[in-house]
Amino acid sequence: MKPSARFLILAVLATGATGLAVSVGGLAPLIPWAVLAAAAVLDLALSAAPRLSARLEGASHLICGESRPVEIGLDRPAPAGLTLAFDWGEGVSGPEVMRVEPGADGIGVEIFARVRGEWPSPAAIAAWPSRFKLWVFAPRLDLGAPIAVLPDIRPASSGEIDLKVRAALDGQKENHSEGEGSEFHQLRDHAPGESLRRVDWKRSARQRRLLIKETRAERNHNVVLAIDAGYLMREEIDGLAKIDHAVNAVLALAWAAAVGGDKVGFYAYDSRPRAWLPPEPGRAMFPKLRRALAGLSYEDRESNPTLGLATLGDRLRRRSLVVVCSDFVDTTTSELMLEQLSHLSKRHLIVFVALRDPGAEAEAAAPAQDLSGAAAALAARDWTRERRIVLDRMARLGVMVLDSAPRDLTARLVSTYLDLKIREAA
Repeated sequence: MKPSARFLILAVLATGATGLAVSVGGLAPLIPWAVLAAAAVLDLALSAAPRLSARLEGASHLICGESRPVEIGLDRPAPAGLTLAFDWGEGVSGPEVMRVEPGADGIGVEIFARVRGEWPSPAAIAAWPSRFKLWVFAPRLDLGAPIAVLPDIRPASSGEIDLKVRAALDGQKENHSEGEGSEFHQLRDHAPGESLRRVDWKRSARQRRLLIKETRAERNHNVVLAIDAGYLMREEIDGLAKIDHAVNAVLALAWAAAVGGDKVGFYAYDSRPRAWLPPEPGRAMFPKLRRALAGLSYEDRESNPTLGLATLGDRLRRRSLVVVCSDFVDTTTSELMLEQLSHLSKRHLIVFVALRDPGAEAEAAAPAQDLSGAAAALAARDWTRERRIVLDRMARLGVMVLDSAPRDLTARLVSTYLDLKIREAA
């Protein structure tokens, strides 16, 4: 509870009246203060503050990068003039102040999950005036249980990836594409018009009929997801940190690998190696991977690609498909990363995931309107050019570069994996 603006104005007026009443003498200077005190006490007596509590409903688990409407419920009808000033914390953002209709038992708000992790319960400072508006009641309200912001697994849980993987590996494409796959699948009768190159002549001679040998993509490959957790990956693109875009994409890829019968491993590094999960069958690995990615912290240290990627290379005993999600600033600072990628690419198939910044590209392409705009456009063009130089050098080293806008990253990464899987490039 605190004095209102009206109370302070009346106190100033009482001070002025006291100055005028000093010349009269006696008890006259005390009269304005006695009247103000009586009004304040009467206001409190007639405006007994109710014990108000609130709860946040429907926000115990949020998806990182998702906006969701939620309800803030009150345990009693809202007093007249009630406003709520919110303290959402680091992981969630939402409206700063909202007014509640008198008598309402709650209010709807829309919140945005910004940062992965377990976050304390949000709070709100409630404020409403007394009957005569001499006081403001302002209790702090705890809005309920902590909020968990999790990576986005909706592409995996929707069934879309399952359908895409099964169609690519076991569907019509496999049956009609010659030379794809090295793992024996089945024998079947030759159909008129089919190429004789696919005939198994030895078995056909024994059976005395033409038999076609069908193959399919080999299963049980290693797919290792390597994420750079350094400070460059904290940069926000489309309202989400680069590392979160990468986390959502590699989770979808992990599920695709699980459906495709491959083993999945996980590695994270910044200034030093952080997390390591050896490759395991994908379906058993997926819950572990989701927990590991949910707890992947936002580091403020600069990455050390020499130590990070060299350590990863030492841990991989078998040829693997290694997906590296990282970032760089310019051609100079990327030299060490290029050197390590070159070493890794001699033993493994490397896919380097780079996130384009649509805002920077738009700024580079926009015509300059003034001197500051020209300077910004020139800096953006230099950055775009140096970025392209680095990515071209990676491609010449034998690294497959996936340069994608954030909104297209998940679909392109899964499609790239399926293409490599069918061609057995890994």
